[in-house]
Amino acid sequence: MIFCFSGAALAHFGMVIPSSDIVMEKKDATVSFALSFSHPMEMVGMPLVAPASFKVFVDGEAQEMKDALKPATIMEHPSWTAEYMIKRPGVYQFVMEPTPYWEPAEDCFIIHYTKTVIAAFGEEEGWGEPLGLKTEIVPLTRPFGNYAGNVFQGRVLVDGKPVAGADVEVEFYNKDKKYEAPNDYMITQVVRTDADGVFTYAVPFAGWWGFAALNTAADKMDHEGTPKDVELGAVLWTQFLEPVRK
Repeated sequence: MIFCFSGAALAHFGMVIPSSDIVMEKKDATVSFALSFSHPMEMVGMPLVAPASFKVFVDGEAQEMKDALKPATIMEHPSWTAEYMIKRPGVYQFVMEPTPYWEPAEDCFIIHYTKTVIAAFGEEEGWGEPLGLKTEIVPLTRPFGNYAGNVFQGRVLVDGKPVAGADVEVEFYNKDKKYEAPNDYMITQVVRTDADGVFTYAVPFAGWWGFAALNTAADKMDHEGTPKDVELGAVLWTQFLEPVRK
């Protein structure tokens, strides 16, 4: 008898990946974004219908960018791209709220509030401020300018309150298919928040890493006349780099 292992391999991630998480020169001020929904380590895509919103938060103000989204194909599935010009120093937090995704295999809806952070022209104030999302990961480690091998910490919030004992799934965006997991358990790493909603993860190698804190919403959603659970995902993507060798 052959058993199919499906737990870790079925981890879902909303993805908001910018062309760079740090802008230092005006020539690089136009940042492009790829928005998708996937299993990033395995590079298996899923369809992402038009997001409910795509916003940038800076200095406590939010700007809707949904009109800037353009249809695209990422990992062979419908996805979206956008561009944003950064005009002044600051810390810019970009958030995608997707349209709820029905997942038959899990008999529930999935909503991943997906965030990434860009620092521009030397400014780095405000990266640890919560945005007031339904659920979010508030970084305790600066979410840019990190080396591979650094320890990363974040606090998981739902309705503004820390969540103890939440599972946080961690995956590498294996864009160039440079790595292969030695077994299915290694595809998705899992850590759990402590009593204060804080998780800790040591990033093993360079690239974009996604952290997805999963909780079940208090309210259900209707699917063909039947109330179904809603998986709320607080997702944060951040890049870790190797030092430049001379």
